[in-house]
This record gives sequence, C-alpha cells and structure tokens, in this order.
Amino acid sequence: MAKGVRIVITLECTECRSNPNKRSTGVSRYTTQKNRRKTTGRLELKKFCPHCNTHTVHKETK
Repeated sequence: MAKGVRIVITLECTECRSNPNKRSTGVSRYTTQKNRRKTTGRLELKKFCPHCNTHTVHKETK
C-alpha cells in the first residue's frame, strides 16, 4: 500500500511557548492536515489561543 499524500500535523501557539509571563499555564495546540506534495515547508496559521485570549500565529511542530 502506498503512503497517503495528506498528513496530520500539530500547530502550536508561538506566544505561549516564548512568553513566561502569560495569563495562564499551558500551550494552545491544534491538529490539522496538510498536503505533503504542495506544502513542503512549515505551516503557519493565525488561530485563537484560549491561554493568550487573542488570535496569534500558530506554527507547525515536529
């Protein structure tokens, strides 16, 4: 069987990861899918972070 083109990735909030003085503990994470052939680089999306209480940039993690 061949591998699928679409893979599941995890998006993590960049503000929560880098700021120690934040509103609450924890890091916001989302899961989504991407096409491995069309999107070869790391994905970055603006998503809502409940810990920061704002829309922030979420980057793809390994």
